[in-house]
Amino acid sequence: MSSATQTGASPGAMAAAGFNRRPVLALLVIAAAELMVVLDATIVNIALLSIQSALDMSDGNLAWVVNAYAVTFGGLMLLGGRAGDLFGRRRVFRLGIVTFVLASALGGLAPNEGLLICARVLQGVGAAVAAPTALALIATNFPEGKQRNRAMGTYAAMAGVGSVLGLILGGLLTEYLDWRWVLLVNIPIGIAVLAGTTVLEEADRDHGKLDLAGAAAGTAGLLSLIYGVTRGGQTGWTGPVTATYLAVAAVLLVLFLERQARIAHPMLPLHILKDRSRVGTYAALFLTGLGMFSTFYFLTLYMQHVLDYGAVKTGLAYLPFSAGIGMMAPIASKLVVKLPPWMVAGPGLVAAATGMLWLSRLTPHSAYVGTLMPAMFVTAAGLGLTFVPLTLGAVRGVDEADSGSASGLLNTAQQAGGAVGVAALAMVAYLQANTRLPNANAEYFDGLDRDDAALVARAQEAMTYGFTRAFIGGALVFVVAALIMAFVVTGGKQDAPAHADA
Repeated sequence: MSSATQTGASPGAMAAAGFNRRPVLALLVIAAAELMVVLDATIVNIALLSIQSALDMSDGNLAWVVNAYAVTFGGLMLLGGRAGDLFGRRRVFRLGIVTFVLASALGGLAPNEGLLICARVLQGVGAAVAAPTALALIATNFPEGKQRNRAMGTYAAMAGVGSVLGLILGGLLTEYLDWRWVLLVNIPIGIAVLAGTTVLEEADRDHGKLDLAGAAAGTAGLLSLIYGVTRGGQTGWTGPVTATYLAVAAVLLVLFLERQARIAHPMLPLHILKDRSRVGTYAALFLTGLGMFSTFYFLTLYMQHVLDYGAVKTGLAYLPFSAGIGMMAPIASKLVVKLPPWMVAGPGLVAAATGMLWLSRLTPHSAYVGTLMPAMFVTAAGLGLTFVPLTLGAVRGVDEADSGSASGLLNTAQQAGGAVGVAALAMVAYLQANTRLPNANAEYFDGLDRDDAALVARAQEAMTYGFTRAFIGGALVFVVAALIMAFVVTGGKQDAPAHADA
């Protein structure tokens, strides 16, 4: 950081140091991009039945409409972050947004399942390039202190709100327009983001080079890991295909780390992992992603299969979740200036665990206002307190040249955690439901086909039991993350330079 930014320089001096003279516009562009790529992780979920019917897709292929995006998004983010460091973050950010928009158009117009899944893969590629460079651009455009904390708070809120907004918007678009609009809606948003990139300041580029061999090993390892975990949750963890992918992932990731330790210009500079607090933060991010994405997954199934909510009602039912994150993230961005990160994120994670335990008391007849709504709000409020200190902690103290790599690792931790969470806790829910009614999920659909109300009711009771056991698992995950923040993360409060109030 230049001396100008540390001593409270004027706005003109700050601009000369590389910070943005139009911070509000810059933040709007970065936040809109993050909102768009995170939103697409969930927006198609509520449209899946419409997509299946329109394109005559099998259940197995339908799952890959969601998983194709998650696998490439999570697997390519380290590469995307490093590319931004080397070739210019604004330039790479634009490339990611263009790829994302073109893929959205391709998916929205897809005449068959093959082209739709390919489009979702390309969307994941675009998101993997745009997301880490968007976070790194915050360091480029905002000086350390209150301005950067405020920007990080907005970014973190978009990461949480975007997932919920995807469910709401997906329901509305599917119900009142057509499933294709859950993809086509990205086109005007993406064009607006591209137009706004002119206000972003470009950072100095790293003078290294892209490690293609390391990139291939690391990316292939992450892709294999996420694919193996996703498949394990769908088909079981003991199958040979799942075992093979997980074994390949382990080998490739070990080779990747070994290479990063010995080359001059690594894709993931391992010195950013020598800081104990930063490693603890990444672990907490992984666990937070695990708990949050699995919460969305099981709540959506519960509302649609047990409470019989339609697409729009399911989406709107998530409004308390969006409100909880949106209300608490700005508060967290102010608290991190005064308190160490563990004192903000720790209580937030405990609150999120409390909300999950509340959700574990759901029954097939639970009232929305009395149980579901307040439990969702408490969980979301806790997560709103958590995202800002974790996001700041993951990139705090990282050299400017390495901020893209650190941002990529942050996003990778969240996405990998989400994939692991849905896969692992789905298996928990499945096994626990079957203790009440063997093949409960299949029996539910069989009961619907045969108009057997008694069988449907028994299946709903069994599925609810499985979901609530998964919520208990999610609560334990949040508790472990809180313990990591309390005993591993030791960083102090965020510094607020004198100019930060300007």
